[in-house]
Amino acid sequence: MAEHALKEWASVIAAMLAGEQVVMLRKGGIGEKRFDVPHQHFFLLPTHLHQRPDLLTPDARDTYAADLAMRDEPGRNLITAWCDVHEVHPINEQAELDALDGFHVLGADYAQSRLKWRPRQPLMAVVVRVHRVTPTIDLEMTEEMGGCVSWVALPDSVPTPGGAPVLDDAQFDAQAAAIADALASLAPHSTSAAAPLG
Repeated sequence: MAEHALKEWASVIAAMLAGEQVVMLRKGGIGEKRFDVPHQHFFLLPTHLHQRPDLLTPDARDTYAADLAMRDEPGRNLITAWCDVHEVHPINEQAELDALDGFHVLGADYAQSRLKWRPRQPLMAVVVRVHRVTPTIDLEMTEEMGGCVSWVALPDSVPTPGGAPVLDDAQFDAQAAAIADALASLAPHSTSAAAPLG
């Protein structure tokens, strides 16, 4: 059975591999009706399309400048991370998004623009445990992997994910709990109860 990868900005993947964030804010690509999380585990496939320094926090612009420097998609890509899904929180209100400030490297204005785009669809806060891929996977990019899509099927030659987690149990549990607590603090007005996969 083929493994799958979620396309994510190279700069965000770098932040996740640095242990700086365990949550991704996602709403799908232009050609997708909505964003779902159909897989319990998946690889992260770096993309450089649309990422710009001004769309990240000021600190992240400096820290991940090398990842931001590349704008074109390469013919080959290096997969260095995979994820286990911990929780998925639908974000519908600005207050919920504000509660996640500091848990990710996206700039506030850009995150707000993603929330407002297709307002009937929630912005999904996907909390994941990130692992380093060992050994890394040198992937030839195909036409099917291009464009503004979230999920791609990988060749059968790509093995089942393996490698050590970036954060130890205590570190990850602390970050995941802090995110859950920040959203729970908005109850009873919050609509961000964890959603099922799929």
